[in-house]
Amino acid sequence: METTNQQPEMEMTPEQMAEQKERMLAFYKESVPYLTAQLDYEKLLCEIDEVRFKRSSIQYQFAMLMNPSQEENDDENTGADHDIDNNPDIPEQGKRKLKRG
Repeated sequence: METTNQQPEMEMTPEQMAEQKERMLAFYKESVPYLTAQLDYEKLLCEIDEVRFKRSSIQYQFAMLMNPSQEENDDENTGADHDIDNNPDIPEQGKRKLKRG
């Protein structure tokens, strides 16, 4: 099955092949400075992203150290200070008594 978009294959002479190779080589050699500049640019962007990530990680860790987590606060609040029977701030009517039966 042949498609209409295919171009007929051309047989190249050795001279044409050598000329084509020379053009390709010249193109690649001309492109190297641009590719090198792009590589340097991409490396710099990567380094910037790494430094930003490190900085934000340090800021996050510092914030976690400065603000104790809610879980730690919950652990502190489960002590005897919050026993409903021993807390004078709660009026007697708010305390519930267990029925013994």
